[in-house]
Amino acid sequence: MSAGEPLISPQSSTMEINGGNVVYEILGTSDELIVLTPGGRFGKDIPGLRPLAQALVDGGYSVLLWDRPNCGASDVQFYGRSESHMRAETLAKLLRGLGRGPCIVAGGSGGARDSMLLTILYPELVRTLVLWNIVGGIYGTFNLGAHYVLPSLQAVRGLGTEGLLRLREWRERIDENPANKQRLLDLDPDEFVKLSLRWLGSYVPKPGQTIPGVEDELFDRITVPTLIIRGGENDLDHPKRTSLEVSCLIRGSTLIDPPWPEDAWERAMEDRASGRSNGFNMFDTWVQAAPDILKFLADT
Repeated sequence: MSAGEPLISPQSSTMEINGGNVVYEILGTSDELIVLTPGGRFGKDIPGLRPLAQALVDGGYSVLLWDRPNCGASDVQFYGRSESHMRAETLAKLLRGLGRGPCIVAGGSGGARDSMLLTILYPELVRTLVLWNIVGGIYGTFNLGAHYVLPSLQAVRGLGTEGLLRLREWRERIDENPANKQRLLDLDPDEFVKLSLRWLGSYVPKPGQTIPGVEDELFDRITVPTLIIRGGENDLDHPKRTSLEVSCLIRGSTLIDPPWPEDAWERAMEDRASGRSNGFNMFDTWVQAAPDILKFLADT
């Protein structure tokens, strides 16, 4: 493997989309495809995601796992109204390049937002939508901007694009894909600041935007069968209230209680902060949703 080659698993493939390579893989052989997207800036190999994918494959489906731009071994990219808008456009072009669709689109946390935007902007590619851990509320929304935009914005304002190399998340992207170092250094600092301010603006809570950067009126475009697994009772990042509001915005959607403990996310965050383990990784509980997802797909 050459020094500039990304660290991708043998079963993975790449497709160039909008000037950047996107890493993906398909599990299973069924013609019925589920696109499965995790949250945050985590790639397809984040612990907890593959067990859910395998359970869905065992249920008779194929599953597309993909490293979104700025995640995993894919190339870093920066364009669009928001990062989720960029990801939705990328996924649409990935599916079209694969000749797949309409598909079942499923995602949790940030992956839920990406999945909703794909359905709103490219409805012809989606036949069923499954959502869980939907981010919303003042705390959750501000937290996104503070975590995913402000550190990079401040680094570039102070040190230019070389400042990005000091941040852990971009060093991780370089570790998985060495070509990302030069892609980051080649960014125009002034344009990056403008884009970061635009992305940050999407995370400022606004009237009529239950989901960051997405107007409520656009949810009228979601007409496919939709399953929503509501947020935990006291989960500030994925509030129960946001799940209820989204279920009202998507007409005919089905809302169910989470199959995992109500405090699963809080316990996962406690484990992550303390370095101890109470048996809760961030996405380890997601496999517990497989029976509910498979039943919903069978019923619809």
